[in-house]
Amino acid sequence: MTENILEVRDLVKHYPVTRGVVFKKTIGHVKAVDGVSFELRQGETLGVVGESGCGKSTLARVLMNLEKPTAGNVLYKGQDISKLSGGGLRRLRRQIQLVMQDPYTSLNPRMTVGDLIGEPFEIHPEVAPKGSRRRKVKELLDLVGLNPEHINRYPHQFSGGQRQRIGIARALALRPEIIVCDEPVSALDVSIQAQVMNLLEQLQSEFGLAYVFIAHDLSVVRHLSDRVAVMYLGKIVEIGTEDEIYERPTHPYTQALLSAVPVPDPTVRQNKAIIRLTGDVPSPADPPSGCRFRTRCWKAQDICAQQVPLLQIRQGSDHPSACHFAEKREIVATHEA
Repeated sequence: MTENILEVRDLVKHYPVTRGVVFKKTIGHVKAVDGVSFELRQGETLGVVGESGCGKSTLARVLMNLEKPTAGNVLYKGQDISKLSGGGLRRLRRQIQLVMQDPYTSLNPRMTVGDLIGEPFEIHPEVAPKGSRRRKVKELLDLVGLNPEHINRYPHQFSGGQRQRIGIARALALRPEIIVCDEPVSALDVSIQAQVMNLLEQLQSEFGLAYVFIAHDLSVVRHLSDRVAVMYLGKIVEIGTEDEIYERPTHPYTQALLSAVPVPDPTVRQNKAIIRLTGDVPSPADPPSGCRFRTRCWKAQDICAQQVPLLQIRQGSDHPSACHFAEKREIVATHEA
């Protein structure tokens, strides 16, 4: 067992809902992340999946300390990063980097590729002496599969996949231990997605990187992840290894997500049962009592409205699930809701 490099404990991020223009009054809170806990081991990839609006990107921002948590802790090697500021926070930035979702907007169009990738060296001059920075930038370009001679080009002169490689090169500049990938391939064509995913795997193998890989595409997450956490309305409802989540899901929401994954084999597709969820995702400003999934769940009973199910290993299961009636199934179910 490798040691935990990152620990998230009961993490909460709420945004106030206000009324009024001059004298603003807080009338509620949007519970974007509401009690999330997990660990990340050295060299491991933890996939985080869920619908849009479930709190995945907010989780990424809090992990990067771009936003302070409302409650809870994010521990990097035992140190609470949410308590850091100034020089301590700047030193932490070397160890935890971010690859953003949209390669079209995450790069300054007025800066050359050389300036974009070399900017971390300006902020952390101790990493690379001034005379060696251009050489290091070229090495990074070569590392991510781009021509080092294009160092003076601008972002608009590259394709979407190439821009995302530039973003990855920038994240690698300081040789971090953890990279938070916030849907890094969702804006790319499918064929380009595969190339970027293979690059991330190659870099992880070469540098021992740990990834928090956030996505809504289940097939993409399965390709890269060692463990997977499924989020719904600000909470993790199931977490386990790639095989446990994809082959033996126990939470109804996970089962519904997996039943909707397209199957290329027409014979298998014809016999595959689909779980159709009715209703919309509730508002994170006013989540349901008890289990947040109960308003769309075919298993819901009175206890689901009264008690919040704990994320724990249930009888007959081999990984934690937050459901009072969790049961192991072979990927698909026969029920429709």
